[in-house]
Amino acid sequence: MKDAFGSPQSLLVLGGTSEIGLATARRLIARRTRTVWLAGRPSPGLDDAAAELRRLGADVRTVAFDALDCAAHEDVLGKIFAEGDIDMVLLAFGVLGDQANDEADPPAAVRVAQTNYTGAVSAGLVCAGALQSQGHGSLVVLSSAAGERARRANFIYGSSKAGLDAFAQGLGDALHGTGVHVMVVRPGFVVTKMTAGLAQAPLATTPEAVAAAVELGLRRRSETVWVPGALRVVMSALRHVPRPLFRRLPL
Repeated sequence: MKDAFGSPQSLLVLGGTSEIGLATARRLIARRTRTVWLAGRPSPGLDDAAAELRRLGADVRTVAFDALDCAAHEDVLGKIFAEGDIDMVLLAFGVLGDQANDEADPPAAVRVAQTNYTGAVSAGLVCAGALQSQGHGSLVVLSSAAGERARRANFIYGSSKAGLDAFAQGLGDALHGTGVHVMVVRPGFVVTKMTAGLAQAPLATTPEAVAAAVELGLRRRSETVWVPGALRVVMSALRHVPRPLFRRLPL
């Protein structure tokens, strides 16, 4: 059944233990979502996430999915879509990495890039094709404000998100008029387990706030969503700061 704006009946979360992904699932289950697929590496955390969502009243299924195993994406994700239409796909997987360590360990840096960009391109294209075949649906891609301009402190992560963001925007243009809606979500610093121990940046947000912005964006049929909204103005200004000055900013 086709999804009502902002209220999908079925949801596929790529990155089934993502705190933002699960906050979004909880919010949508409270509205209208009844079937949820959690795709991720098999783990007690994935099982616990599924159990939590079941207690909220959803029919939840888990599927083994590895962002780095691109060769398996078509088979794994194709089997999910073969079970029935998916109203919304939330591409929520990603790794932050450790900038200092990754600069000195190129294979570790490559793993960040392959997870955040290559894996997302593969899974995104497979899901986009399936959504287009069914004639409707939304693909929501979790990008990051960090992708707007690479910073010295996290340019490996930021560059991978910049690539993902550009890919998702182009994919949205390619799918325009097909019935498939692509929405890019650009949160700033999100307080999660992944960012635990890091100095909290200005305009920090929460998984629940991102989930609320996702729901509103779906309702409005937005193409780009900033969380919080003020980040749009901040990043627009930072994007045009001359590089010699940008290097001196405490970012």
